[in-house]
Amino acid sequence: MSKATTTDRQSPGPHVADSHDVIRVHGARENNLRDVSIEIPKRRLTVFTGVSGSGKSSLVFDTIAAESQRLINETYSAFLQGFMPNLARPEVDVLDGLTTAIAVDQQRMGSDPRSTVGTATDANAMLRILFSRLGTPHIGPPGAFSFNTASVSASGGFTVDRGADKTRTEKVSFSRTGGMCTHCEGRGTVSDIDLTQLYDDSKSLSEDPFTIPTYTGGGWVVRVIAESGFFDKEKPIREYTKKERHDFLYREPVKVKINGVNLTYEGLIPKLQKSFLSKDRESMQPHIRAFVDRAVTFTRCPECDGTRLSELARSSKIGEVNIADACAMEIRDLAEWARGLDEPSVAPLLTKLRHTLDSFVEIGLGYLSLDRASGTLSGGEAQRTKMIRHLGSSLTDVTYVFDEPSIGLHPHDIQRMNNLLLRLRDKGNTVLVVEHKPETIAIADHVVDLGPGAGTAGGTVCFEGTLEGLRASGTVTGRHLDDRAKIKATVRKPTGALEIRGASANNLQGVDVDVPLGVLTVVTGVAGSGKSSLVHGSIPTDEGVVAIDQTPIRGSRRSNPATYTGLADPIRKAFAKANGVKPALFSANSEGACPTCNGAGVIYTDLAIMQSVATPCEECEGRRFEASVLEYRLGGRDISEVLAMPVSEAEEFFGTGEARTPAAHKILERLADVGLGYLTLGQPLTTLSGGERQRLKLATHMGEKGGVYVLDEPTTGLHLADVEQLLGLLDRLVDSGKSVIVIEHHQAVMAHADWIIDLGPGAGHDGGRIVFEGTPADLVEARSTLTGEHLAAYVGA
Repeated sequence: MSKATTTDRQSPGPHVADSHDVIRVHGARENNLRDVSIEIPKRRLTVFTGVSGSGKSSLVFDTIAAESQRLINETYSAFLQGFMPNLARPEVDVLDGLTTAIAVDQQRMGSDPRSTVGTATDANAMLRILFSRLGTPHIGPPGAFSFNTASVSASGGFTVDRGADKTRTEKVSFSRTGGMCTHCEGRGTVSDIDLTQLYDDSKSLSEDPFTIPTYTGGGWVVRVIAESGFFDKEKPIREYTKKERHDFLYREPVKVKINGVNLTYEGLIPKLQKSFLSKDRESMQPHIRAFVDRAVTFTRCPECDGTRLSELARSSKIGEVNIADACAMEIRDLAEWARGLDEPSVAPLLTKLRHTLDSFVEIGLGYLSLDRASGTLSGGEAQRTKMIRHLGSSLTDVTYVFDEPSIGLHPHDIQRMNNLLLRLRDKGNTVLVVEHKPETIAIADHVVDLGPGAGTAGGTVCFEGTLEGLRASGTVTGRHLDDRAKIKATVRKPTGALEIRGASANNLQGVDVDVPLGVLTVVTGVAGSGKSSLVHGSIPTDEGVVAIDQTPIRGSRRSNPATYTGLADPIRKAFAKANGVKPALFSANSEGACPTCNGAGVIYTDLAIMQSVATPCEECEGRRFEASVLEYRLGGRDISEVLAMPVSEAEEFFGTGEARTPAAHKILERLADVGLGYLTLGQPLTTLSGGERQRLKLATHMGEKGGVYVLDEPTTGLHLADVEQLLGLLDRLVDSGKSVIVIEHHQAVMAHADWIIDLGPGAGHDGGRIVFEGTPADLVEARSTLTGEHLAAYVGA
């Protein structure tokens, strides 16, 4: 056996490869960044701070992580790159020292009902293999346990030409065993449509009977039905024969000719299922979503009892447990079950499965089940679910990028998250974290503070260095880092109560509670304790309740604060009235659009596998409107100049003088109230930060009429300085006679509450009970719950 020899000669100095110890950014100008130049230490944990909209995500995600991904894509062949998204090079002069970047953002997972926690993390795939090997009776391969795979069979024959006029017919058959429930098609729920919400059956087709959005009398959809030849247009729908009713509601697609044009007629129910019910509810326009909520009810599938699986898949068991039972267990209980299995033939699979399940528990998601629909996860839960595959990874020298990993975490859970971030760093990785919570900022090796303000007032590096240096820096973050809200000396008295009795949704254990009205009520508890189940599942969403959840707002480059909030409508009408023309002329998505760029303001040039190039439109110079429209003025400004105004300027512009428009002014006041006075009205939604989108959504919902406001973690994405402004807004709502109920983990909001309802004591089946009701002062004094202990430490009691 040979042995390597060594010499005593000392190395003359550090190896040149060890000198690449920083990520160097020079001249970054993405979004609102203003020629940012910075050096970020590798193999350290760097936290990026700053007010919402200061440029943190633009630097970390849109510059560093985006360029890393683009460079990796360029290593593939031109053929493969043709199947990949074309990523533009970020606006930056120099980016040196990049490593492979893995971005873990807070985007919600897809809300397809067939997407679950198990399918998103490969835990389901491992369980399917396990049951196909060990389940009795044996029913087939892993696909037999998949609710995404339908059972199919086919048979037939084909002719084989053997030459010299000789042919032979061979019979073939094919079958595949899948686990999909055929009744609900693997969704777990079935839809029941209320026909009275679709049409007025006392009317005939000629009398415009439909109450479905887009089904208007003169439209093609209604014309196809009315002129299909299957019905008497003058006959009331309620008088249809059995056959006419079947054709009206359920007929299969069939070709019809109307005015010489070949079109397809289809029954109303399958047409609605394809056009409305096949879409993600959250991506629908508000009026479409309201119609679906009104007309459609979703109930548990009676065939599979909501498991999504066929009876055959549920018949195969390991011991007394089938795959549906396993997926319905809380993950921490499933991990215990998996540890009890001992079968050498599948030992490597069991090891991997146990590691995955233990990672869920370690990251604080042990209360979830694998059959939980991924679309129902909060932003924080979705982000932590994406982290699962990176825990225990053998990769080193990777750059991990996290976007507020503390979102949705109780103060008790933040320490566990911090430990995971430190573990990734200690394996030799570079960890970049965008964060607002002082508890996570405190573990940073290096801090970068951007600002000083938001939007055009931000985009510069105000400070970089240590945590102690940040405290002494005098920046907005430095000044607010040690802010602590005080317990209120006096609390408001309730004007009534909302009674909840026997609440049992999800993990709630027959909860009885009176939610006080006329005050600021905060519902607290560790993640998974049942807060959202209690509030969203028990408080009726009638006309008097305005619910603002965590669902992110969606929008393209053509969407902006003016279009999202409804501000664009009164502005267009004001321009039209002042100039005696149609409002549609003042929409860049309609008649007033520049014909060259179609109202986009830029021209996109597709260069195949190369990045697409966007250049400002030469015709309209990026203003999006055709020249003739810009000749019309209101208060001395054209429409493009108005859309370029920040909210604060527009509020003054539409408040007085010739341009006075009360409807627009009211919306602008709400935008200013939530701290978005710096946003320009026409700024694309795609350029807004998470905190800005959260406040934009809040401002929009504040315009809805209601006596009770329900807010789900409104501090998401907010800087310490912004939280103070949010508290002022909540106070103004309550003082105006509203009742405000907030689900929140932030101690500043808890301290500011008039009444606290704390759920727990743990998560999942260890939670679902009321462990405290009372004032914040009583909670701090009792310290009887985890929330009480952390709130007491926060206020220094």
